[in-house]
Amino acid sequence: MLSVLRVHLPSEIPVIGCEITPYVLLKRPDNSISNEDVPESAPINGYCMRYKWYRVQSDQKFTVCSVHPTEQATLQCLVCVKAKVPLARSFHCTPTCFSDAWQHHRALHERASTASNENGTEEEEMFGRFSSTGSGVKNAGISASTSNAGQSPSLTNASTPIYPTTVAERSGDGLFEVGRSRTYTPTADDIGHFLKFECVAIDAETKLPIGNTNTIMMSRVIPAPTPIPRRMIPVNGVDVLGHMDPDSRIASSGTFSILSYNILSDAYATNESYSYCPSWALSWPYRRQNLLREIIGYHADILCLQEVQSDHFEEFFAPELDKHGYQALYKKKTSELVQVYIGNPNAVDGCATFFRRDKFSHVKKYEVEFNKAAQSLTDAVIQPSQKKVALSRLIKDNIALIVVLEAKFSSNQGADNPGKRQLLCVANTHVNVHQDHKDVKLWQVHTLLKGLEKIAVSADIPMLVCGDFNSVPGSAPHALLAMGKVDQLHPDLAVDPLGILRPASKLTHQLPLVSAYSSFARMMGIGHSLERQRRRMDPTTNEPLFTNCTRDFICTVDYIFYTADSLTVESLLELLDEESLRKDTALPSAEWSSDHLALLAEFRCKPRVRR
Repeated sequence: MLSVLRVHLPSEIPVIGCEITPYVLLKRPDNSISNEDVPESAPINGYCMRYKWYRVQSDQKFTVCSVHPTEQATLQCLVCVKAKVPLARSFHCTPTCFSDAWQHHRALHERASTASNENGTEEEEMFGRFSSTGSGVKNAGISASTSNAGQSPSLTNASTPIYPTTVAERSGDGLFEVGRSRTYTPTADDIGHFLKFECVAIDAETKLPIGNTNTIMMSRVIPAPTPIPRRMIPVNGVDVLGHMDPDSRIASSGTFSILSYNILSDAYATNESYSYCPSWALSWPYRRQNLLREIIGYHADILCLQEVQSDHFEEFFAPELDKHGYQALYKKKTSELVQVYIGNPNAVDGCATFFRRDKFSHVKKYEVEFNKAAQSLTDAVIQPSQKKVALSRLIKDNIALIVVLEAKFSSNQGADNPGKRQLLCVANTHVNVHQDHKDVKLWQVHTLLKGLEKIAVSADIPMLVCGDFNSVPGSAPHALLAMGKVDQLHPDLAVDPLGILRPASKLTHQLPLVSAYSSFARMMGIGHSLERQRRRMDPTTNEPLFTNCTRDFICTVDYIFYTADSLTVESLLELLDEESLRKDTALPSAEWSSDHLALLAEFRCKPRVRR
């Protein structure tokens, strides 16, 4: 006979758009224990499982707080209503909540004012980009007024629900059946209502229960928090007064954009490491939807993602991004150490590169395994008696994925190369994280650059080097990337127990690499947007103040480098300030689902100049 031994949910707080998959442990007719489903379509020995999901309907209207989505809202900001800020962001649970969030909340008013003044249609792109679809939210009939956007807040009692409710099939007093499968994805109609899950083993022929019905009540369904959208800031289309050209992106035919983003592998997103993040916001069903919504919202032509688990790539990111026109390439970390650490071979992460099929076609793929390079290095320069020690230090399972693409759009080839096809080389990597292995970091970066140099010699091709380098500005790996060499007196070179960095004069490369985000530091002109971005840059390194922000660690480790002789930066995704992220303690949070920030740059190909 089939029976249910245990049922539990990954999170007690359901979020709109995030699939809920209960863990159901079964005892099968052969007395084996398994969590594999036995659906009605495939019974075992005449027995199967039946599942039902209910919405607990009530007449009570429930509006959720935009800061604390598990709390009921009691106040609404009238400035948001007048400025046409998304309605869901205007509600707060208490006056203290609103007061504490005011500095960050005011940014919504400023954004709405800018959007209204500069471009009436930009508002939809800015605020609609990350909003939950299907919410049914309407804000029609309210005139836009942003003259008091910077003044003290105006409040009103929240008396109407954020989302409308509709009646589903009635199945008892206050219960409305909404699903009959093992999984369920809350919809906008569920917002503010409790969910109830039932499962029971049944006789496949009579459909009668053969045991007790297992029931779990969940909390109220909450809307997915929506972060303030990040805008693209032109860096090659700013006039002498620092005014932004709203048509620069449209006029930039022949340009392309690239995103680099460490999305935080689920294997590393533990409650122990990120105890400040709500458990429901740290769960993979929520994070994957939030990450996908963010990534798609950037509309990048090329995506370089790090810490993508192999199972998540195959089962989620590749098929989901395929729906949006992206072709996928992937390289999993070699698993000598990683698999031992996480215990699940399917959860080994790697680098994934996606590109829009309407903008590029795939030409060639190179896979760099630093473990293999370590083996070759030790065979060549390490004494036999020291090989075991050397390999133990060098083998860290890190990899790089290099992809050569051909552009389908027209580019400025120059008069001497009419009709010649435009190729592009994109490197995506995740360098060793251990801070006490500075020699390994530098060796990995040097190995990657030497490989890229070989490609550059064989083909005159623009290059982009993206990823999480786990190296701060001013470190030896960063110096090698940005300057083409490492000063022989650099303190990082003092850590070289294997002697693999000697002589230091060999630590060079000939690629004219420049960090894309250093363009913010070089921007001329004045203006609020420009000045705000300059304040988020480190003037001593010309890099962002941070790209990684956790409770105990904040620094810059992510970069997009480009060959400056063949590419020019057109615009950059704006940086965020630490204060706005610290309101939720740090990253990841309910709004941002990684502990890293996404970097995005738009480029234009220059006329070819032979290197």
